[in-house]
Formats: sequence, C-alpha cells, structure tokens
Amino acid sequence: MSFSPEASSPMASWRDQRAVERALDVLGELGDPDGALGARTTYRVGGPAAVVVHIGSDADLSAVAEAKASSGLPILVVGKGSNLLVSDRGFEGIAIVLDEAFATLSFSGPAVEAGGAVALPVLARQTAAAGLSGLEWMVGVPGSVGGAVRMNAGGHGSDVAASLVTARIHDLDLNKTVEIPAQSLDFGYRSSSVTAPQVVLSATFRTQPGDPERSLALISEIVQWRRANQPGGQNAGSVFVNPTGASAGEQIDRLGLKGTRIGSAEVSPKHANFIQADEGGRAADVSALMDHVSEVVEREAGVRLHTEIRRIGFDDGSAER
Repeated sequence: MSFSPEASSPMASWRDQRAVERALDVLGELGDPDGALGARTTYRVGGPAAVVVHIGSDADLSAVAEAKASSGLPILVVGKGSNLLVSDRGFEGIAIVLDEAFATLSFSGPAVEAGGAVALPVLARQTAAAGLSGLEWMVGVPGSVGGAVRMNAGGHGSDVAASLVTARIHDLDLNKTVEIPAQSLDFGYRSSSVTAPQVVLSATFRTQPGDPERSLALISEIVQWRRANQPGGQNAGSVFVNPTGASAGEQIDRLGLKGTRIGSAEVSPKHANFIQADEGGRAADVSALMDHVSEVVEREAGVRLHTEIRRIGFDDGSAER
C-alpha cells in the first residue's frame, strides 16, 4: 500500500536568528552554525541544528550553559541518534555532542564506569571480555550510555535500571555536575527523570563475575537474532512501545500494514514495528507514516500506540513532541 501526504503550505521561518547569534557570541569557535543533525541519526534524514557544540571538557559545558542562559534556545543532547527523528527543517536550538573525552571505560571490581558517549555494543563486548556479566543485552541496542540512561534503554529481558548504580549528570540550568543514584532517576518503561537540559556524562553499572566465553557466546546469539528478525538500513529500531499485554508489531502486522508506504518511508516488510527511510528521503514522510499506522491501529483495533521515537522540530518547532 502506498499513500501520499497532503501538500501543505510553506512554513514561515521560525528561527530566532538574534538568539542564535547571542549563543554563537558566547560559544565562539565551540559553536558550529547550521551543523549536521539529521545525518547523525540512524534514520539519516532531517535538517541541521541551528548550533552544534562538540563537548570535550567540563569547561565546554559551562560555555553551553552560559549560551543557553543568554539566548534562551532549547537544548538537545545527541547520542548515537538511534531514537531521534529530526524534521526536514531541522532543530532551532543548540545540539550537544559528547566527544571522545566522554567515551572512556574503567573497571573497579564488579563496577564499570562508562562515559556518556560510549556505544552500548562496545560496553557489552568490553565487559564480557573482562569476565563480567550482566550487560550482554546492550549489544542489541545501537545507542550510547547517555541516551540509554535518559530513556532507560532495554532489550532481551533487561534494561538500564536493572544494573545502573549512579549517573554523573551536568545540569545546564544550574551549570553544575552532580552524582545521582539510580533510585533517584524515577525509571519507568523507556523513561527516566533526566530532562533536556541535563547531560549524562558517565554512568556506573553493577555487574557480576562471569565466564568471558559464555558471555561472548550470548552476545553472538543476540546479534544473530537481531540479524534474523530485524531489518537493517535506515531506521530507529522499534517505533512503538508495546501496549500492555500485547505486541505493537503483531497489532500492526495483523492489520496488514507491512509494506505500507508514504513517500520515502515504508513499514518494514520484515518487522511491522520498524519504519524504514529511503536514502535521501524526507523526515516528514517518516513522521506521517508513524501517525498513519497509529491511527489505523486505534481505529481498527481500539489500541492506542505510543511512539518510542523522539520527534524533533515538528509542528510548532518545539524541541520534542
């Protein structure tokens, strides 16, 4: 099935250029105007950010806090971009990217401290190789530690809340770094109390002594399962949260929505809870297809689906919908 989104009138520019200039004045060479953003996501569609800042030190964070206070621009912390859909016009705020300084790993007995920029598959493999178990499931999540803490990422029977001890977080509103215990982060299903102006710099996880060969074998099984059951290409993983007692993918599949297409976006023929974006496609098509699938499932099955994907810069131009 193929649908065409309704044509819409061109939107007036909603960028506050003076606010952007104030932010750039504070940031100096640290700020990259019109920096790539959509291309940083796993959908690989969407426009730029008004300002992109690469953070390499605590001093850089202080500069961003000052730029935020001076300009009033919204903040978006970008990890691996594996649960973001950026609108075609982009994000009219300051996008933060943690550099390699925040991609370190350290081990202290069963405790593992990982920088916010560490990729979850790397964390899974490194802890397994060190003879520590409990984080093998992370190999199946293409995100970063910082993003995983914020959304309580999970899979294969576990999630961040099950093993997180503490998170080191910089609050840009307060311009202060604090250590927050896991029990104070109000973890829920794919959610936490971490907000947009808070940047997860590192996290400490609890593991157990394990057998490296057994852990690496489990990791291999998870990777093989993903390859057999989930599509590759330009997508952001599962689009919709599973409703209570049901599977979102099964609901979508049952209604014959696999292969449904709007413009450059398609419900994956391999897994109904995945939406694929064509190379060079439009974020508007992906967003429209998300809405179409949700509307059909609610109308035909009486089930309201909620998306796991953060849609950035859509509708009223807010940082997150």
